Amino acid sequence: MDWTAEAIERLKALWAEGHSTAEIGRRMGISKNAVVGKAHRLNLSARPSPIRRDAAPRPAPVPRAPRPVPAPIQRLAPAPVVRAAVAPAPQPVPAVAAAPVPVVRGFPSARPRLGARSCCWPIGEPGTSGFRFCGSEPMAGKPYCTEHAALAYVKPRDRREDAA
Repeated sequence: MDWTAEAIERLKALWAEGHSTAEIGRRMGISKNAVVGKAHRLNLSARPSPIRRDAAPRPAPVPRAPRPVPAPIQRLAPAPVVRAAVAPAPQPVPAVAAAPVPVVRGFPSARPRLGARSCCWPIGEPGTSGFRFCGSEPMAGKPYCTEHAALAYVKPRDRREDAA
């Protein structure tokens, strides 16, 4: 806001009348914070915060009788601690995972036949003369035969167990 001399005089007058900053802002069409900032820059007299008003005077505290001192508590001797015999923990048996056995059936083909129904599981090292594809009858809706599908598709919980 551009503070004109007229606006400054009006602010000073409303401030002197004791209006709140919110009320001055409403009357002048500006924000409460604009009023606070300009009043601060004009060094107008400070006001007590409406939040920190002086509370009503409190009555003097009534003196209380001293608290009675309780009788000392007699402590009993602690009960003897009897420890139970601890059995040794059983030794875990190491789990040995069975290595998957490669399935080779019939006459593997050198390359999968496009459009033909045959297992596309690769056998051997790509780029070598011995590289082939399984070529067996695949499962319905899958590219692999039953044995290779069991290797290719792992249940999600099995993956989590293998990762641990």
